[in-house]
Amino acid sequence: MLRYILHRLLMTVPTALLVALAVFVLLRLVPGDPAQLMLGDTATEETLAELRQQLGLDRPIPVQFLYWLGNVAQGDLGRSITNDLPVLPLIVDRFRVSASIVLAAVLLATLIAVPAGMVAAWKQNSLGDLLIVAGATMLLSIPSFWLGLLMLLLFGVKLGWLPVVGYVSFGEDFGRALAYVVLPVATLTLIEIGVVTRMARAATIEVLRLEYITHARAKGVPEGRVLWRHALPNAFAPTWTLIGLILGNLLGGIAVIETVFTLPGLGRLLVDGIFARDYPVVQGCLLFIAILYVLVNLLVDLLYPVFDPRVAAE
Repeated sequence: MLRYILHRLLMTVPTALLVALAVFVLLRLVPGDPAQLMLGDTATEETLAELRQQLGLDRPIPVQFLYWLGNVAQGDLGRSITNDLPVLPLIVDRFRVSASIVLAAVLLATLIAVPAGMVAAWKQNSLGDLLIVAGATMLLSIPSFWLGLLMLLLFGVKLGWLPVVGYVSFGEDFGRALAYVVLPVATLTLIEIGVVTRMARAATIEVLRLEYITHARAKGVPEGRVLWRHALPNAFAPTWTLIGLILGNLLGGIAVIETVFTLPGLGRLLVDGIFARDYPVVQGCLLFIAILYVLVNLLVDLLYPVFDPRVAAE
């Protein structure tokens, strides 16, 4: 167990360095002069030279990377060109919005999809199994932006139950804030229910075929106890891995949902930074999202022994 944890922790350091290098190189591969892209065609040579010096773009590429990496290690991601604010506090503030929506959606999807997948596996090839699989497949095939627009049209425009645009933080007014996040959370929940249900079903079917399940049934253990007490712990391990990947993907790729529902989250900040050609904001957002994905996967790996006794025994 300890060896497993130490191995995962040690692997995180080179992974994070490679992620930082990839973000740095990819942005440097974008065609054109970053300073020219940010300031526009009307900028003077003096202004361009000042911005290049400010961003360290007048130095050799390896020196730029080491200088930037040193600043990142100190929590300095630069300052936004658009509003002259530090990038890191700006990212953290926007991330709170994204995290609240994604975490709620993943939790709800897990609470609904895992039991549904297990019941479908328990009643394999029955009418209930076919209905659950069909529903999961349908949800899996729906684009998130289309479902979001459909829910906006139905519950916001037609029925008028929920607000269509805007956002209020939970610290200002909890009730209003809840009304603004219901639709985006519901959209993400419905989308992710499909994939988690299918994974939970497949994992449970595999576990139900093992000998210890047959032995428990032969001893007269009730089916409900066989399913939830004996099958669930082993069937949930691969599902947990998938949930971790979904969580990382949503935290990094929620820009579409935030754009549809006009939420001031991390994805929207990245999109706005791209359109505004705000080089430090784009670079900071990409690095933050990449490191966040690495940390989420590390957390999944560290918690994996809780769900898989075979790993815990190593």
